[in-house]
Amino acid sequence: MAAKETAARIQDLIEPTINDMGFEIVRVHVSGGQTLLVQIMTEPLNGSDMNVADCAKISRAVSVVMDVEDPIVDAYTLEVSSPGIDRPLVRLKDFDRFSGFEAKIELQHVIDGRRKFSGRLLSTEDDNIRVDIDGETVSVLFDDIAKAKLIVTDEMIARLGKEKTS
Repeated sequence: MAAKETAARIQDLIEPTINDMGFEIVRVHVSGGQTLLVQIMTEPLNGSDMNVADCAKISRAVSVVMDVEDPIVDAYTLEVSSPGIDRPLVRLKDFDRFSGFEAKIELQHVIDGRRKFSGRLLSTEDDNIRVDIDGETVSVLFDDIAKAKLIVTDEMIARLGKEKTS
């Protein structure tokens, strides 16, 4: 089974448990060679900060589900983390939530001579992401994005700091 299918199967298996604990999955990623690495990024449903104790609690719960369901027959390492400040943008709602922030976006194929670009996230419209690139608004189909992540800037740190103290 390919890594993407394995990640999707794992997400389907563990999502109810993680949701019941008050968290949501940001991404499940499976990679590696001889020993697989299963990375699970989660965040609290209530928007609070994630801490090491949360990661440990989720790791224990996910380990039980993985032992029972056994979606990976070979040895693997399980890693549970928060998305962090330079978080990946993997769901359509991530692009709306972080509108106004700078992001790096890599497309699955070349569009208008470019595959990679950076810009300020503006909004989503249906399945399109609107991005300001050097003063020009560009619309990218969500399904065309190979990967995207936030860029840490002074403005971002200041804005997030204000949100935490409000």
